[in-house]
Amino acid sequence: MGCSSCGTGKPNGCKSNGGCSSGGCNRMNAYDWLQNLPFADPEAACKVVEVSFNNGSRKDFFRNNTLTVFEKGEQVTVEGVSGVDVGEINLHGEIVRIQMKKRGANEFDPEMKKVLRRANERDLELLKVNKAREAEALIRARAIARQLKLEMKVSEVEIQADGRKATFFYIADDRVDFRELIKIYAGEFKVKVEMRQIGARQEAAKVGGIGSCGRELCCSTWLTDFKSVNTTAARYQNLSINQTKLSGQCGRLKCCLNYELDTYLDALQGFPDRADTIRVARGTATLIKKDIFKNLMWYVLPDSNKQYPLTIERVRKIMSQNAQGIVPDELEAVDVTSTKPKEVEPEFVDVVGQISLRSLEKNDRRRKQQQQQQKQKGGGQPPRGPQQGQQGQGQQGQNRPAQPQPQQRQQGPRPPRPQGDRPPRPQGDRPQGDRPQGDRPSRPQRPQGGGPRNQGGGNTGGNNPKGPKPGPTPGEA
Repeated sequence: MGCSSCGTGKPNGCKSNGGCSSGGCNRMNAYDWLQNLPFADPEAACKVVEVSFNNGSRKDFFRNNTLTVFEKGEQVTVEGVSGVDVGEINLHGEIVRIQMKKRGANEFDPEMKKVLRRANERDLELLKVNKAREAEALIRARAIARQLKLEMKVSEVEIQADGRKATFFYIADDRVDFRELIKIYAGEFKVKVEMRQIGARQEAAKVGGIGSCGRELCCSTWLTDFKSVNTTAARYQNLSINQTKLSGQCGRLKCCLNYELDTYLDALQGFPDRADTIRVARGTATLIKKDIFKNLMWYVLPDSNKQYPLTIERVRKIMSQNAQGIVPDELEAVDVTSTKPKEVEPEFVDVVGQISLRSLEKNDRRRKQQQQQQKQKGGGQPPRGPQQGQQGQGQQGQNRPAQPQPQQRQQGPRPPRPQGDRPPRPQGDRPQGDRPQGDRPSRPQRPQGGGPRNQGGGNTGGNNPKGPKPGPTPGEA
């Protein structure tokens, strides 16, 4: 879990010496909402600061007798047990007095330890070296406790910044005689040993993690006091008594079961008391649950497992009738069916083995044929080659300049066309292929004796480059 304040994404602090200057990173942090408020008497300001250690898992108050003004997130050197320790400024100013009042601490306590100075490079380097020893010390401490056959679990080891003292946090159900253990620890680690017993919830707060709600554990972020939680809170909220779902990371009941308990208790005051059983003609109905959101009470009859939802007014009416010795015929349950249509899930169809390679090949051939047909329709007719002689020549004839048409034609009947035989046109001398494009000379007009066929100016010569072929004379016809 990374830091939500500085955005570095590094777990349990974003600096090598531990801690995050932004105030995040798995710590029980308090927002200083008094930091920007001006005060009339600076001399009466609070001289005590709150310092956090070990990434916020431990906090304590220290007196600041120096003239240095510390800001939140700064590393400071404070008095420790037989030495010095390095921590981080968590709160300063007037907000510290509110925190001290909450914890029952005295601001003018003469035994309160002091802040010595701002941490220098030597202090930070010494802190880094001793913090690196904690992981190895934890493994060795657990091995020693197992060798002595003590019913305890060493959960964490915290070494002071100067390396003169080590605090061993352990969990045990009963009292443990660790007098021999302390001697072995002192000789093994060459430090002053302090044993401190914690509970399962304190251990979960130190370890940290993500809860079932998707957020960071409350005990490792903001929850400082642990209230007792029992299964009665789950029953009031109509929760199923499932130990797996109701237990947190510590193995105990979740602390969040108490968060909405007061709201449920206030809502249940509107429900009638002593309504666990009511009598009807079919038998004695037993109360199984109360719905505070719909103000309904659910009952079940002895002869069936069907649940009947009743309104609060109906339950009170039946209770008053039972008190008078009247047994009603029916419960008169309300209809709570939803009008929303039920979504039908699509059925799963198993088509394994129903598709063969032959069917895939047929589909592939059919697809290729469709693509070829689409290309022919979209691209038009294919280009014509030299084999298409006369058709190509006809197309080239369309590009010729138009012959001049007479403005007025002679009125009257046309003379009849001669019916004689005409000699065939020679086809061997015509060149095949496309004709050269360009300007062509105008063709000379035929003599008028050729008949009315030549008056329209039609093309009778074809594509002969030698010129127009003379038509037959009237004598030949």
